[in-house]
Amino acid sequence: MENIADLPKAKRDVWLAVKRGLRMRCPNCGKGKVLAGFLKPADACNACGESFAEIRADDGPAWATILLVGHLISPFFFLFATPDPDQSFVPFLFVAGIMVAMTLFLLPRMKGLFISLIWSNRAGEPKPEEIEASERAY
Repeated sequence: MENIADLPKAKRDVWLAVKRGLRMRCPNCGKGKVLAGFLKPADACNACGESFAEIRADDGPAWATILLVGHLISPFFFLFATPDPDQSFVPFLFVAGIMVAMTLFLLPRMKGLFISLIWSNRAGEPKPEEIEASERAY
């Protein structure tokens, strides 16, 4: 019987995983969903069975969303700034509405992106040395 540590792990295509993650699809097959709700990660792909249970994106998606939306929207707040608060109220509401819409649109896509990146880099998976050490312990 072959030792699992001796088997080479196939390299995963990072760019394909990024593309699938931005579409909120399984990074392995591209068919199943990576999210079970708005931001709740699926335990496994419903098409191929790839497990996402051990993958945790934590604050990465929120950080990336704030960074992207903040850089895209902040110039408009300066553009519409006037000394008269009556004139700047409507443009402020318009820009704030766009900001909220962009955030709600981008946040689940960033979550899918981070889960796909973590999956493609095999982060959290045991290394061959760790597998050997755990087998020797028994």
